[in-house]
Amino acid sequence: MKKVRVRYAPSPTGFLHIGNARTALFDYLIAKHYGGDFVLRIEDTDIERNVEGGEESQLYYLNWLGIIPDESPDKPNEAYAPYRQMERLDIYNKYVEKLLESGDAYKCYCTPEELEEDYNRQKEAGYASTRYNQKCLHLSHDEKCKYEEEGRAYSVRLRVPENKVYTFDDMVRGTITFESKDIGDWVIVKSNGIPTYNFAVVIDDHLMEISHVFRGEEHISNTPKQMMLFEMFGWDIPKFGHMTLIVNENGKKLSKRDNSIMQYISQYKDQGYLPEAMFNFMTLLGWSPKGEQELFTKEELIAEFDETRLSKAPSMFDVTKLTWMNHQYLKAKEDSEWLDFVRPFVEEAYDLSTRDNEWVEMCMLLYKEQLQYGAEIVELVKPFFEEPELTDAEREVLEWETTPVVAKAFLSCLPTEWTVENLKEAFNEAKKLSELKGKPLFMGLRVSATYQTHGPDLMSALYLTGYETVKQRLEDYVK
Repeated sequence: MKKVRVRYAPSPTGFLHIGNARTALFDYLIAKHYGGDFVLRIEDTDIERNVEGGEESQLYYLNWLGIIPDESPDKPNEAYAPYRQMERLDIYNKYVEKLLESGDAYKCYCTPEELEEDYNRQKEAGYASTRYNQKCLHLSHDEKCKYEEEGRAYSVRLRVPENKVYTFDDMVRGTITFESKDIGDWVIVKSNGIPTYNFAVVIDDHLMEISHVFRGEEHISNTPKQMMLFEMFGWDIPKFGHMTLIVNENGKKLSKRDNSIMQYISQYKDQGYLPEAMFNFMTLLGWSPKGEQELFTKEELIAEFDETRLSKAPSMFDVTKLTWMNHQYLKAKEDSEWLDFVRPFVEEAYDLSTRDNEWVEMCMLLYKEQLQYGAEIVELVKPFFEEPELTDAEREVLEWETTPVVAKAFLSCLPTEWTVENLKEAFNEAKKLSELKGKPLFMGLRVSATYQTHGPDLMSALYLTGYETVKQRLEDYVK
């Protein structure tokens, strides 16, 4: 079997998006499943839309997710380099000349205004779709010379074969067929001398020996154009697979204008989602394992990945499921590793310089079982760093006739040696003195001392709140 080589080829026109990340992930999984290579290539020919830091962002967040390229601009294999398209222009020009010499391509001198005028005529005539009218294909020698002498800019168009059927077996969708009569002669080199996507990608895929191409369904219509070129050059055609859309919970395609879902991998990292949770969750966006298992290690997913189990239906980006999955990965961490992950979020929000490290770690660990993502810790520990504001629910508890009873009882038993064990003893003593139990006892003390109706273990909460604060609150309340 020919070595499997799969490429992810982003444009540096933006940062790593959920959809692109899933494409890269499936590319990576099929490459690793078959012991092949995962290649990162940069398609940077759309120079006007390239953004500063776009390439670096792609590389950084792919590595963060654990999608590590075997080859990339930073890790080249000299047999296939370079890996940026703008560094490969001389290579493309060589193949453009071959097509011009064979008559499979020709120069087009039509101006944008002329093209637009012709397309508008086609629309007015009721054509279902517009296409190039092949005007420049039929230019005389004298007409060509005239345009050349004028220095008129030209693009290069591929001469689409007539009455040709293009059929391929899509790894996701099965057999797909196109007819050449539905495709007009298309531009392979723009008037600025830069090749178009559909041309450059074929040259690159062949020279880099790419065996499989996974990409979004919006690329299906590009496939026959690329097949034309593979056949014209006599090259093997890779296996294509077009993944279905990722949709939101309303079944609508993810859009950059959709604020209901974070769109970029950087946002999930910043919120404290784990890369292993993201890797696991995104693998299940359009692919299903054989059994009912949902949580996998990276190695398990590589071993189990099977392209025949890719879904033909759109994949819903279920944030609730992602958050649940992240929660499972977080809970499974050792305390020390969990603390190392969570602490930066607390340090960024609060001044820890006056806090004892043991106190800080105890404070954070109280929420280990419930924390769903890293940034959530900031709001959870907030009552221990800032004076809580009483809500209506808490004021209601303070108005119970039993609450002053338990507050006075506990105040009278307040230990001066402030430990969790001593607080438990004081609580048991207050329970006897107040002759209360259940909700009036626990809720009354929690609200009067911590200003919260809900929270972690009560004795731990009291300990973290501190002797002076608890004493002052209880005194202010009962006087």
